[in-house]
Amino acid sequence: MESSDRASPTSIKHPKPEQSPQERGTTKLYLIAAVLTWLVTGTTISSLNKWIFAVYNFRYPLLLSSLHMLTAILLDYPILRFGLVHVNTEEEQTLTTSARMKVFLLSLTFCSSIAFGNLGLSCVQLSFAQMIYTTTPIFTLALSKLFLGTKHHVLKYTAMIPICLGACFSIIGEVQYDQTGCIYIFASTFLRGLKSIQQSLLLKEENIHSVTLLYLMSIPSFCILLVAAVLLERGVVWESPPDCDNRLWLFILLSCLGSVLYNLASFCVITLTSAVTIHVLGNLNVVGNLVLSRVLFGSHLTVLSYMGIALTLAGMFMYHNCDFIARYIGSRRSLHTTERRMKSE
Repeated sequence: MESSDRASPTSIKHPKPEQSPQERGTTKLYLIAAVLTWLVTGTTISSLNKWIFAVYNFRYPLLLSSLHMLTAILLDYPILRFGLVHVNTEEEQTLTTSARMKVFLLSLTFCSSIAFGNLGLSCVQLSFAQMIYTTTPIFTLALSKLFLGTKHHVLKYTAMIPICLGACFSIIGEVQYDQTGCIYIFASTFLRGLKSIQQSLLLKEENIHSVTLLYLMSIPSFCILLVAAVLLERGVVWESPPDCDNRLWLFILLSCLGSVLYNLASFCVITLTSAVTIHVLGNLNVVGNLVLSRVLFGSHLTVLSYMGIALTLAGMFMYHNCDFIARYIGSRRSLHTTERRMKSE
């Protein structure tokens, strides 16, 4: 029963002790490293996967995703088995049935998001899919309010406008509309937001370590994606692509390793910040993808692209500094009120 789970020692939430200045500095450096790793791997994986699909004509996206999960299992198991990362094994081994069910639901959401995303990409251009993906912070913000009861400052809601508009402007010149593909991509976007909320609950409420969560999530995800690849990609003959060479398998290996780093970094960022923050930062990946597309594929950046980059960065500044902006506005208002009183006297 739920009541017994809540009363168990492993589920009691103890207040965290206040951090010393040195600990706060270490946490900040750890967060910066996690964000940089997440941004670099997120941007490079997108271009790397595009290179695998476009240049080498690799037609098995679900199989590639299942290999990502298999790599996570193979890397995380020895890390957990030999204690290379400090994990509270007692708590992790006594996960409640409710927590294990949440991990399985996270795997279903993750796999469904990939499936809808791949179906959408078969109907629309990558640029159009990216444009819709930039609305993920809005879904995450709404879902965190609905399921977690999180209260957000009004400036955080306001920041969503330039963030989403900016990313849309960056790629609006290449949009090719398709109704079916649009529905698939919006479904994938909603599931991406839901996935972040589920991750936040498991990382913060259940206190599961990021490495352990990735390991537990990867096992059912690998099984689901592999079965889906066998069933849905059976129309494609399972043979080496015509342009196959050793570099293809090297790129696939790099993609798999990068996905593990990406997922671990995203879990760390969510643990230290919030589910909304990671998607706000994720719009920087749009900027990074535009730059890499220019370098690798010769894409042209228009005036709208540069305007979009500026809007996205402005929205991110507003989101991450809303408290500072609110204090500044409040101080200006109080100053004006004081000046009026002095004039009236």
